[in-house]
Amino acid sequence: MRSEGTSDITRVVLSVVVIGVLIVGSLWTLLPFISGLTWATTITIATWPALLRLQQLTGRRSLAVAIMTLLVLLAFIAPLAVAINTLLGAAARGPAVISDFAAGGLGPPPAWLADIPWFGARLLARWQTLAAGGPEALVTALEPYAGAAAAAAIAATGGVGSAAVLGLLTVIMVGILYAQGDTAAQGTLAFAHRLSGETGERAVILAGQAIRGVALGVVVTALTQSVLAGIALWLFGIPHAGVLMAIAFVFSVAQIGPLPVLAAAVLWLYWTGSTGTAIGLAVVSLPVIMLDNVLRPWLIRRGVELPMLLIVAGVIGGLVGFGVVGLFIGPVLLAVTYTLLKEWIATGPSPSS
Repeated sequence: MRSEGTSDITRVVLSVVVIGVLIVGSLWTLLPFISGLTWATTITIATWPALLRLQQLTGRRSLAVAIMTLLVLLAFIAPLAVAINTLLGAAARGPAVISDFAAGGLGPPPAWLADIPWFGARLLARWQTLAAGGPEALVTALEPYAGAAAAAAIAATGGVGSAAVLGLLTVIMVGILYAQGDTAAQGTLAFAHRLSGETGERAVILAGQAIRGVALGVVVTALTQSVLAGIALWLFGIPHAGVLMAIAFVFSVAQIGPLPVLAAAVLWLYWTGSTGTAIGLAVVSLPVIMLDNVLRPWLIRRGVELPMLLIVAGVIGGLVGFGVVGLFIGPVLLAVTYTLLKEWIATGPSPSS
């Protein structure tokens, strides 16, 4: 009996070790494709209803897959390449961009600057020094920050080559997932059911809904706000409106909104003496800044029924923890955890018992 028990324990331990080695080896092999696969899965889940509608219109799955893959290339990859090229170009032209904004010099310091506790006198002296030196002194003072911003932009994009490879890989995987999405979904649901029955299936479905809701709510809202902000900046004559629009998009995705970019533009107009233009831009900016309070909840509610606080926390936490792809990973993790905990509590004994 003892030898049989020892044999069983040894077999179980060896089985776990072998399975662990296979899982680690598989993940290690797929490591170069994880980022592209994550993006492709996210895009496929978010646009799957559009694929089904297009399939109904065309009557052929292959034609619908080809059209949707081309649309993904045009709607996602091409703007990404343009954005990366814009950021890299702005990084390379950092001193020139600063010179455009500092062409009028710093001007006299505001009266309230000296009243700031502890730092007011030092800030006032520094401001007066830069103002006395003219635009050249201001450009010289800001150039080191331009270099740091350029390095951060290049590091964030990972370079044009790696971004191009990631984009191409993502498009290829999107096409494969469009063609084999039904099989992949059935396999995922079967695996989830094997783990925890109907609760696992509901968690997988909720994860897909969370991805679709975030794609609709966060990304579409950020894109809408940044485009409107860019148009407003261009109409009111702000230099480098395209670069500022890209920055506004990043802020909007990070749930900060375009307020910092638009506020800086309004202050710059006041600084250069264009008071009327500054007031006009401020008035136009108000609905753009407030748009996310209406558009984002409405779009997210169309995709998934979850507490808004949970979605926002997942977006911000995922962005900080996992980077841009964390926009979707964070809400999915919180949504699945929330659902499983809610199910576990509901199926347990009541407090009165």
